[in-house]
Amino acid sequence: MSVTPPHRSVRVDLGDRSYDILIGPGLIARAGAEIAARRPQVRCAVITDTNVASAHLGALTASLEKAGIDAEPLVLEPGEKTKCFDELIRVCDHTLGARLERGDVVLALGGGVIGDLAGFAAGIVRRGMRFIQVPTSLLAQVDSSVGGKTGINVSHGKNLIGVFHQPDLVLADTDVLDSLPLREFRAGYAEMAKYGLIDRPDFFAWLEANWREVFSGGEARIHAIAKSCQAKADVVAADERESGARALLNLGHTFGHALEAATGYDGKRLVHGEGVAIGMVLAHQFSARMNLASPDDADRVERHLKEVGLPTRMSDIEGGLPGTDILMTHIAQDKKVQRGALTFILTHGVGRSFIADDVPQDEVFRFLEDKRAS
Repeated sequence: MSVTPPHRSVRVDLGDRSYDILIGPGLIARAGAEIAARRPQVRCAVITDTNVASAHLGALTASLEKAGIDAEPLVLEPGEKTKCFDELIRVCDHTLGARLERGDVVLALGGGVIGDLAGFAAGIVRRGMRFIQVPTSLLAQVDSSVGGKTGINVSHGKNLIGVFHQPDLVLADTDVLDSLPLREFRAGYAEMAKYGLIDRPDFFAWLEANWREVFSGGEARIHAIAKSCQAKADVVAADERESGARALLNLGHTFGHALEAATGYDGKRLVHGEGVAIGMVLAHQFSARMNLASPDDADRVERHLKEVGLPTRMSDIEGGLPGTDILMTHIAQDKKVQRGALTFILTHGVGRSFIADDVPQDEVFRFLEDKRAS
């Protein structure tokens, strides 16, 4: 379906499960029309949180109603702790209680937490319902809303229980980012920078030169979001279920997830994108320590992320961290671990990331011990 400028469209090519990511202003107001054009006479369970509901739920439900789409909203509490079994059951019960059928839609209106939770429910209710993402944070627009990963957190770690369940449509309304708290925007920017650091060094250089315009909004922001979504769409199309190259998207996440778990997923101390920012710096520093990359590249990454206002060191996390042995326990729960062998995404330089299998645990332990003190 064509998209009228200034909107951009990115296609995630998965055969008969392909879908569009629409990017640009005013898409919440157009959501009903976009959905009805693809899924006529569908009904929706709209899953959101209190913060997003107060700002955007009214506009979304009005758009759905105008298009003749019946919507059944469920408003949850915000924050990472909502990604749990109890809230998953609430979403499932709500969807079934609304008598939605398998061909109906679970619609996620919110950031990554709501998208992951609602997507998991959509993947298991009636053995799989339609799913639509309306991401309202930068992090969700460039990362978590695309690619079909869904799940919840448990005491053993982040996103350890879930399913792959692709959406039918992603509507990334860039207007909603104007009211996003600066801290949350910065957190999303970390995931944006990640795509440049994986294999698009020209994009990382562009961000270094244009990040202020991305933060300000307008065409630069839309361009950066579209480039990020295209980068992820290309990887997902090549490796949907992370059997190979898709693992590169986890650059910074092995360290970052361990730091999130170590803070008890306390969003006041550390949000996901901040953990990824610190994790990407650590990944580059560890690569330099192992003589895989130049220390200059690690310094460049840290310098840019620090310039935009992101934390770059473990000492930047308020309240301190548990011992390195605890951090290593969380790292050992990472989904990329195979038969106890640690797998990290490391780098030969900016835009030259690779999958490193069987990374020595003692080297990681000593590295973290050194970095805790810096």
